[in-house]
Amino acid sequence: MRVGLYPGTFDPITLGHVDIMRRAATLVDKLVIGVAINRDKGPLFSLEERVEMVEAQCADLKAKTGIEIVVHPFENLLINCAHDVGAQMIVRGLRAVADFEYEYQMVGMNRQLDDSIETVFLMAEAQHQAIASKLVKEIARLDGDISKFVMPSVEAAVRAKFDKT
Repeated sequence: MRVGLYPGTFDPITLGHVDIMRRAATLVDKLVIGVAINRDKGPLFSLEERVEMVEAQCADLKAKTGIEIVVHPFENLLINCAHDVGAQMIVRGLRAVADFEYEYQMVGMNRQLDDSIETVFLMAEAQHQAIASKLVKEIARLDGDISKFVMPSVEAAVRAKFDKT
């Protein structure tokens, strides 16, 4: 069974993330969405909220693809998470050259830790290349329209967070 791991903080999950998930699902028999606990990033959403949002977005994808999709929170090294879930492949999305530079370093380090786990890069579709969770949050914080970047349920959750502050 080919198991792929698509990790991220998903704070919040965007249409770009969903696009990568949809395409990654065609490459594997089981797709694990690793929701990272990254205290250094100071997420807007709690881990539980992010997992819930990712699970909601994956429900439709599961139905359409018929493959097993599991949401798995993690706080350890990515390579250790891959071991924990039995992944042979790490899936990463790329938007621009700047993403590649960072990801290239990560692949090098991960290969030093375990060279049996491959990393596969998927380029974001053109309409999703500019989408970044950080920018979505900034646009929402400044009361801009984020409906082109996230699903309606995610937009409502983001708006609710900024209405509280």
